[in-house]
Amino acid sequence: MFRRIALLALFILLGACQSDSITQDFDASRDFASYRSWAWQEPALQYRPDDPRIKSDLTEQRIRQAISGQLDQRGLRPVQGSGHADLGVQAYLIVENRQQQVTTNYGGAWNGYWGGYWGGPVYNETRSVDYTVATIQIDLFDGRDGKLVWRGSAEQVMRSYPPGPAERNSAIQQTVAKILANYPPH
Repeated sequence: MFRRIALLALFILLGACQSDSITQDFDASRDFASYRSWAWQEPALQYRPDDPRIKSDLTEQRIRQAISGQLDQRGLRPVQGSGHADLGVQAYLIVENRQQQVTTNYGGAWNGYWGGYWGGPVYNETRSVDYTVATIQIDLFDGRDGKLVWRGSAEQVMRSYPPGPAERNSAIQQTVAKILANYPPH
């Protein structure tokens, strides 16, 4: 099972956007227009679970570049040198196994063409379906007081085959763009 997670972590990120679940939350009392600069809040990318088979420097590099590019498009610039940033940025890559119960009903009664009922025994079959879900979460913290001011995340059921590096990069770029699509909040 962990072997599959390790393989899936290499291509994670959220390939085909069929089942993305995007959520955002923010502190409505904050003036987001006043935020102009940002810096990584270390550790910049945290993994859940903290498993060395899931961690990848390549994945971290792709996520950092995607977030940096999206923040740049929104007018936020990385702080230079040892300057003080308006926002601290931290991301999470969360991989978890989930299980769902699926019940299928067979048999039953039918109404006949000339009246009366036809039927047979009713059977219910319940199965457990195991699947893996990957989530990218991006947190933005106020640089003055350190409090969380904005959070966005995208969750997706992971595919069962590893795409190539170009597909991984594209998937991460698209996912981060979706997460940050409504930043700054209106």
